[in-house]
Amino acid sequence: MTQADDALAKKRFFAINIMRLMGAAFVAIGFILISGGFALAGQPTDRWIGAAIVLVGAFDFAVMPLLLARRWRSPKNP
Repeated sequence: MTQADDALAKKRFFAINIMRLMGAAFVAIGFILISGGFALAGQPTDRWIGAAIVLVGAFDFAVMPLLLARRWRSPKNP
C-alpha cells in the first residue's frame, strides 16, 4: 500500500466514523424532542419532528456506513 492509499483509507475510515457519530447524535436529539426536553413548534408537532429525526439518525447510524464501505471496497483482482 502506498502512502496515498494509506491517506485515502484514513479519510474514509474517518468519514464512516463521523457518519456513525452524527447518527447517534440525531437519535439522541430526536428522543429529547419526543420526550419534551425542549420545544420547537409545540408538543404534538415536536413528537413528529423527533420521530423523523430518530429515523434519519438510525439510518445514518446503521445503513450509511455499510453503503459507504461497499462503495469504497477495494476491487478484487482475479
